[in-house]
Amino acid sequence: MATKLLMPLLGEAVTDATITKWLKKVGDKVDEYEPILEVNTDKVDTEIPSPTSGEILAEYAGEGEVVKVGAVLAWIGQPGEAIPEEGATPPKPAAAAQPVSQPTPQAAVAPAATGQAQPAQPRELGFISPVVAKMAAEQNIDLSRVPGTGMGGRITKKDIEKYLETRSQEPAAPTTTTQALQAAPTPPAPSPTIITPAISSLAGSYTTRPQTPIRKAIAEHMVMSKQVAPHVSTIMEVDMTRVVAHRAANKEAYSAQEVNLTFTAYFVLASVAALKAYPLVNSSWSEEGVRLFNDINIGMAVSMGEEGLIVPVIRGADNLSLLGVARIVNDLAAKARSHKLQTDEVKGGTFTITNHGVTGSLFATPIINQPQCAILGVGAIQKHPVVLSLPELGDVIAIRPMMYLSLTFDHRIIDGAIADYFLARVVETLRDWA
Repeated sequence: MATKLLMPLLGEAVTDATITKWLKKVGDKVDEYEPILEVNTDKVDTEIPSPTSGEILAEYAGEGEVVKVGAVLAWIGQPGEAIPEEGATPPKPAAAAQPVSQPTPQAAVAPAATGQAQPAQPRELGFISPVVAKMAAEQNIDLSRVPGTGMGGRITKKDIEKYLETRSQEPAAPTTTTQALQAAPTPPAPSPTIITPAISSLAGSYTTRPQTPIRKAIAEHMVMSKQVAPHVSTIMEVDMTRVVAHRAANKEAYSAQEVNLTFTAYFVLASVAALKAYPLVNSSWSEEGVRLFNDINIGMAVSMGEEGLIVPVIRGADNLSLLGVARIVNDLAAKARSHKLQTDEVKGGTFTITNHGVTGSLFATPIINQPQCAILGVGAIQKHPVVLSLPELGDVIAIRPMMYLSLTFDHRIIDGAIADYFLARVVETLRDWA
């Protein structure tokens, strides 16, 4: 019996994925666990393996299409085997690429006189890509009249272009059904999530760089976070003298074990100490109540240059030593930059750290990584003159390596006092590092 290949869940809060490449085509033989296609989410690029051995009987989505988690991607079975009736209809795409709405027969004839013939039910259009939907809207095209030559009868961009070439030859006189459709009120188009202002002609010439799937996903996630959570930030300064000295004294020994002792490892353990002291910060909002997580899984934002950023997760950080954290930080950062992170390595985070100081930034107010409730921003370490109160000398001016820390938090869950207590514990742990 033929077997479905479904779009798997590729991470927390991941509802869909973009197909980037089909590795196998209809008619190809595959072995169990052999990769069939590559997909991209806002978190990872990954391959989806075959659930069984056999032949690819059908594929239901093209490269570049966005598909919902749980949707049927393909059927695998024996050569010539029939696809079950339930699998004959292509799956619906993700909300990012909705089929163009067609008026129902009832709505279409509402303005028409009683007794007129009912219009025929429009054919099932299946998946309509954003490009096709945009062209149809701009050219006022009834997609039910466009023959589809794509996979499963889907309408492609070429189909639209061909239809536009021949439309001028169609009869101009509208039928009764067409008149009724035109008389029916047109539902307002949904507002876009992100509104892009028009570019003035005074801006001069420009080149448009196509948006990548990861860039689009980051944009959607950031806008969503700002929309759902009231963001508040608090900022404190920390003397990093002891951490700098400890790192200098131990860096060579760590290198002998093939571990690069980065400052990130210290930030992780300082955050762990604060999360243990104030567990409310290790939580997530829900309408039923605040979910307090038992595990402390620290996400660390890793920049991939112009491609964007990704947040691999250090799981069970509260059970790790400085050496253990440093080793995992090295491993995850290297995998992130080479696009080799596994799905399990980017999900389950309960708190995030972003070290924007690596590029010279002093302080920032980062956006919360939903569904978490707080994110720690770490600035650059710079030597500044500071006033120290010493028992034997009183107040003296000294040069110290100083750093700003910012905590951006969800004000639905955390109030200013708890946020300050939490950040003060991070400061204390770094300042008094033993």
